[in-house]
Amino acid sequence: MAQTFQFVRFFREISLKDVPLVGGKNASLGELYRELMPQGLLVPNGFAITAEAYRYVLDHAQGWSRLHEILGGVDPSDVADLAARAGQARDLVYSAPLPADLAGEILRAYRELIAEYGAQLTVAVRSSATAEDLPTASFAGQHESYLNVSGEAQVLDSVRRCFASLFTDRAIRYRIDNGFDHFKVFNSVGIMKMVRADLSSSGVIFTIDTETGFPDVVFITGSYGLGENLVQGAVDPDEFYVFKPTFKRGNRAVLRRSLGAKKVKMIYAEGGARQHTRNIPTDKKERDRFCIPDDDVLVLADYAIKIEEHYSAKAKETRPMDIEWAKDGLDGRLYIVQARPETVSSRINRMKLEEYRLERTGPLKAEGRAVGTKIASGKARLIAHQTDLSTFQPGEILVADTTSPDWGTVMKTAGAIVTNRGGRTCHAAIVARELGIPAVVGTDKATLAIRTGDLVTVSCAEGNTGHVYEGEIPFTIEHTDLSALPRPATQIMMNVGDPDNAFGLSFLPNDGVGLARMEFIITNAIKVHPMALVHPERILDPKERIEIERLTRHYAKPADFFVERLSEGVATIAAAFFPKPVIVRLSDFKTNEYASLLGGKAFEPEEANPMLGFRGASRYAHSAYEAGFALECAALKRAREVLGLTNIRPMVPFCRRVEEAERVVAKMSEFGLTRGENGLKIYVMCEIPNNVILIDAFARHFDGFSIGSNDLTQLALGVDRDSEIVAFDFDERDPGVLKLIELAVEGARRNGRHSGICGQAPSDYPEIAEYLVRLGIDSISLNPDTVLKTTMHVLEIEQSLGRKRVA
Repeated sequence: MAQTFQFVRFFREISLKDVPLVGGKNASLGELYRELMPQGLLVPNGFAITAEAYRYVLDHAQGWSRLHEILGGVDPSDVADLAARAGQARDLVYSAPLPADLAGEILRAYRELIAEYGAQLTVAVRSSATAEDLPTASFAGQHESYLNVSGEAQVLDSVRRCFASLFTDRAIRYRIDNGFDHFKVFNSVGIMKMVRADLSSSGVIFTIDTETGFPDVVFITGSYGLGENLVQGAVDPDEFYVFKPTFKRGNRAVLRRSLGAKKVKMIYAEGGARQHTRNIPTDKKERDRFCIPDDDVLVLADYAIKIEEHYSAKAKETRPMDIEWAKDGLDGRLYIVQARPETVSSRINRMKLEEYRLERTGPLKAEGRAVGTKIASGKARLIAHQTDLSTFQPGEILVADTTSPDWGTVMKTAGAIVTNRGGRTCHAAIVARELGIPAVVGTDKATLAIRTGDLVTVSCAEGNTGHVYEGEIPFTIEHTDLSALPRPATQIMMNVGDPDNAFGLSFLPNDGVGLARMEFIITNAIKVHPMALVHPERILDPKERIEIERLTRHYAKPADFFVERLSEGVATIAAAFFPKPVIVRLSDFKTNEYASLLGGKAFEPEEANPMLGFRGASRYAHSAYEAGFALECAALKRAREVLGLTNIRPMVPFCRRVEEAERVVAKMSEFGLTRGENGLKIYVMCEIPNNVILIDAFARHFDGFSIGSNDLTQLALGVDRDSEIVAFDFDERDPGVLKLIELAVEGARRNGRHSGICGQAPSDYPEIAEYLVRLGIDSISLNPDTVLKTTMHVLEIEQSLGRKRVA
C-alpha cells in the first residue's frame, strides 16, 4: 500500500508547475524524471520536502517575528553588518527543531529510496528555493547542498542546514539585488540518490555558447570527481562543442574539443559523512586525457538537446538550458542531476552590437580564458583570503586564486575579475557574465604577476584568450543597431581565420565566409608540418621529435592528429555561419613559412624568392607534398561528411596553369573530394594574371573565382609586396590592376561562375569597394572590423544605382 505524505513529494509526483510548492530545482528534477526519463535520460530518483515544511518548522518554533527583527533594514553594502545578521538568521532557523510528524515523513521517504537502491545508498541533500532556477534569475550557488549523506540522523541534520541556508550572506544580497522579498521566498529541500562522480567525472552543459550567445551548439564542460571544483573554478575543465543542426540530422560527432588541466579532483574522504570531501591531485595520466570519451559527449549532447526542446515547448519560446551532469563510477552511467533556464547569454539582444576595441596593447601581466567581450581598466586588488574582502573598493580589479559564492557582495562592485584557476563555467565566469563585466579565468599565475595597487587593463575583446595588460590602455566602444540595417544586393562576406572568434563574428550581418585561411589553424592548433606527421622518422632534431610525440600521443597515427585538429578548426567556422557558404582556402604557406613549423626544415627547400616558388597548387600533386595534401583533403572530407557541414567550399590558391588545375582537381577527387558530389563546389583564387587571361579555360574546372587582390597586384605590377624598398609601388588601385579585376568579374559572369574578392583592398579602400559594386561582383569578403562600415557604403552605392537585394 502506497504511503501518504503531507510534506513530501517524490519526483514522480511533481513537475514544473510545482515551483511554489517544491522550488525551482526540485520542480525541474520532477519534470525531468517524469517527462524525459521515457525519452532515454537518466535522472536519479528522489523526493522533495515542500516549502510548506519550511514554513511549518518556523511556525512551530515561533521564529517569524525574530527573523523580521534580524533582517529589518539590512544594508547589503555594509558587509560586516550583513554577515552578522545573516549568521543570526541562519542560527535561528537551524536551531528550530523539525516537528516529529515532519521528521517521520522524511525518514519514511528516505527508507523508500533505500528500498529502491539498496542499503549502501548515499544521498545528496539540496536546497531548492521557490525563487530558484527561474528564467529571469537563477539563484545559482546562493543556497547550500550536502553530498554523500548517509544515515537518518545526517539526513535530518542536512535538511535543517538547507533550510538555514536561505539566509547565507550571498542569498540575502541576491534577493535584494533582484527585488525578491525575504519572506516570500521559501526553501524546499531535495533528497536524491547520490551519483558517485567522485569515482568518475562530472560537469556542466549549456545549450548555448556562453561567451557569444551563439545558439546552435551544445557546450559541455567536465572534470574528474565531484562537480563542486568545476563550479567554484578550482579546476580548468575539458571542453566540448556539439553542433545541434547537423547532430539532429544524424551527424553525431564532436565539433571541437579542448583539453583542460584538471589538476585536482574532489573525492569523499574515509567515513562517508555529510560533505566530508577533499581534493587530491589528479594523476598525470588522467590529466593528459579527456575526462569522458566522445561517446559520452554525444550521449550528453543528446540529453541536452532533448531537455532544451522539452523546456522550450513548455515555455512556447526557445529556452536555452544550464544543465549539470554526473557520471557514476560504480555503474558507469551518465545522469542529469539538474536543469534550469540559462539566464544571461540568452537574454542579450544580439541586434544591439557593442564592440570594444583596444587602441593598442601593452606589457602582458597574465592571460587566460576570456569571459565576455568587454574591456576594463582599474587598480588591482589581490584577495588572498575572505578576510581581505573588506578592503575591496568599488571599481577595482578583483584578482584571486579563485572565487566563491560568499564573495558575491564584493564581486558586484568589481570592474573586472581575474583568477588563477577556473574555466568558462566556473563561479567567477558565471558571476561576471551576470554582472556584465569582463573576467579572465584560468591564468595560472595572476596572483604572482599582479600586486594590489597595480594599474591594469583587462581585455576580453581579442577572442577566446583574455589578456591582462600593465597600465591603463585606452579603448573605444562602438554601438550599432543591426535590426535597422538592410542587406545590400552585393553579398557581404567575411575573412575569418581564427575559429575561436567565429561564433561571435556570426552575429555581424553577413552572407557567409569568403576566405577561411587554413594556415591560421595549422599554425595555432597543429603547429606541426603535415609531412612530419606522415614521416616522423625523418625528423632528426630530438627536441622536435619529443614535442611532436607529445602533441600526437593520443592518436593511433600522428597524421590522425592533423586531420582531427584541422577538421575541427574548419568545422567550427563552418558551423558558425551554417548554412551560408564558407570558402576554405587550401594551405598557401610559402616554403620559408612551412619550414618554421615543427619538423618543417626536414621537408622544405630553401628558395631565393618563396613568394614565387613552391606554394599553393604546385604543391598538391607534387611528390614532395602530396601526402600532406591528402591530410588536408581528409580533414575537409571529415568536416563535410562526418560533421555534416556541407556548406564548406574548398578553394585552390595560386593555381598557375590550366593543366595544374586539372591535376589538382583530379587529386582532390582521388582523396575523397569530388566536385559535384554531395553538393561540393570547388573555387579557385584568381590572383595570377594567367587566371584572368585564361578565365574561360579555368572556369571548366572550378565553380567560382575569388580575386586575391594582394597577389594579383604584386604580379601585375611586378612588385614584391614583402619588400619595404618598393612598397610605395604596391597599389591595388592602379588602373592595370583594376582592369584585371574587371576582366575577371566579366569572365566569371560569362561562364556562369561565382565572382568574389577576398583580398585586403576593399577593406582598406572604400573606392575599390565602390568600383566592385559598379562592376556587379557577386560578393565582397572583408575583414570583420570593416564589415559594418563597408556594408553601409555599399548600400549607398546600390541606392544610387537603383539596385536592391531580391528576397
